[in-house]
Amino acid sequence: MQPDQANDPVRQQAVTALMTHFVQQGHPDQYAKFMAMATIFQADLELRNAQVSRLISWLQQEHPSVHAEAIKLVEATTEEFEKRVQQ
Repeated sequence: MQPDQANDPVRQQAVTALMTHFVQQGHPDQYAKFMAMATIFQADLELRNAQVSRLISWLQQEHPSVHAEAIKLVEATTEEFEKRVQQ
């Protein structure tokens, strides 16, 4: 969870609810919080992916001249990220 999200009451409620759910499923207490945070993190990633995909599709339909540049920017970002990870 990012520091700016730590004080988000909705996020905290979600973590608490998921922790409770995981403990009820029989997972150890010490892992339940990490499992809950990982679940929320994965949902955040999926949301971001959906947002970027929708934005790229919208650009393709409404602003084709910008679309090609947006695709190049996305690809450059991917390459930069991969280089950082490999270092």
